[in-house]
Amino acid sequence: MKRDFSYESYLNGTHRLGRIFSVLTLIMLVGAPFAIGGILGAMPDLAAAARGFIAVGLVWTVSAVVEYLVYTPMLGAGGSYLAFITGNLINMKIPCAMNAREMTGAKTGTAENEVISTLSIATSSLVTILVLALGVLLMIPLQPVLQSAVLKPAFANVVPALFGAMACQYFRKDPRLAVVPMCAMTLLFMLVPSLTSSTSMMIMPAGALTITLAWLRWRKERKEAAQS
Repeated sequence: MKRDFSYESYLNGTHRLGRIFSVLTLIMLVGAPFAIGGILGAMPDLAAAARGFIAVGLVWTVSAVVEYLVYTPMLGAGGSYLAFITGNLINMKIPCAMNAREMTGAKTGTAENEVISTLSIATSSLVTILVLALGVLLMIPLQPVLQSAVLKPAFANVVPALFGAMACQYFRKDPRLAVVPMCAMTLLFMLVPSLTSSTSMMIMPAGALTITLAWLRWRKERKEAAQS
């Protein structure tokens, strides 16, 4: 039977389920060390864990906030919950969602983008689980092949190749806008190589530079249009 579809009800249901499963996932992730420690009689040292978190947690907290602010508008509600729960956003979920959106022509912030992102990330998660399961089963038989010196350079360049191919689709749409941030970030990483380990944090200055350049060009074009 045909039923009326309410996009608002869909979003409300998505947020409800997303929050529930996010809390359950957080409890399982944080509770796993304590559960294992309780079973084995080797509880973790909370003071040492706190010191370790302070050493690296502040940096990753900033990165987490930046990723949330950048990726959530791109993925929508359902896609964001799925991506942040299953993880591996930069290497897997974001490229998959952006490629699906590019193929379908969906626009950010629309209901179409919400559905496309959710379906693409869900598919990516299922495929990842399947590949991991096969990898565990075939790890021993394929170990000589995976450790081959011939394939080692390929495995070391998977991420640059993935993002290079994805970035090319967007750079060619507006090369003038892309070249300045790309050259600026490349020069910065060459001068300060240690920043390559903090790529998530560098999204913020790179994005801010790109937005500023786009706004300046839009302002210039608007002024020229008004004068003509």
